[in-house]
Amino acid sequence: MTVFQQFYALTKPRVVQLIVFCALIGMVLAVPGMPSATEFKVALLACLGIWLVAGAAAAFNCIVEKGIDAKMKRTAWRPTAKGELSDKQTLIFSAVLCAIGSTILYFWVNPLTMWLTFATFIGYAVIYTVILKPLTPQNIVIGGASGAMPPVLGWAAMTNAVGPEALILFLIIFLWTPPHFWALALYRVEDYRKSGLPMLPVTHGNEFTRLQVLLYTLILFPACLMPFVFGMSSWMYLAAAVVLSIGFTGYAFALWRNYSDELARKTFRFSLIHLSALFAALLIDHYIF
Repeated sequence: MTVFQQFYALTKPRVVQLIVFCALIGMVLAVPGMPSATEFKVALLACLGIWLVAGAAAAFNCIVEKGIDAKMKRTAWRPTAKGELSDKQTLIFSAVLCAIGSTILYFWVNPLTMWLTFATFIGYAVIYTVILKPLTPQNIVIGGASGAMPPVLGWAAMTNAVGPEALILFLIIFLWTPPHFWALALYRVEDYRKSGLPMLPVTHGNEFTRLQVLLYTLILFPACLMPFVFGMSSWMYLAAAVVLSIGFTGYAFALWRNYSDELARKTFRFSLIHLSALFAALLIDHYIF
């Protein structure tokens, strides 16, 4: 990779894209009807600021976990794991991104969004990565709060407040995160074992983890219906949520009954479809219905 590609890879672009997309959903739902020119400008600046701070958190994560990344096939290619970028280069890059993103959010969006975004940075880069991840198999459950923040950030960007609607979106992502990551950990268990991280399949075994994946999808199901119950969406979203949740629960049930690495991969991939399609349905519902 070129130097530019190496630094870009540090930001974990696909993860950040999903973060910004979820934040954008929060922005859209916070504004009744079509946004005005001013609101559209604020949304663009908020997306940029959130992208920069999220990218900074991802880069900082690469410094902390470079030793772990080097032991895992999934992450061994990262520039920090391969020694292509030094800790100093990566730290400066992370600090610059965070500073620029925070400045944009503070002065051109609102201070509340900046502080919530910065708190999310600390939650992910420090509390989750440095403290929780190497300490407990429940790391992804507790640390999932940081990953569930994007819709709250988006809502705050447009309203300068955190409403109950934003907290419902937070809850959906919070409950979605454990089965999503544990499905990945099931078929990557040897990687995690080599890394020394106490992921659930390593500490409690395959069967227990599969049961937890199923239980979380069952809890997630009613949470996905809450936007309709709360009046945030119409029957169109409800139908999409039911179909997607049945699909996710079906994968989890099949995984619990008869495990295979291939089925775990399919469950992980469907979890990505589930969240993306669920939020896309919210977006379509908001403008059409």
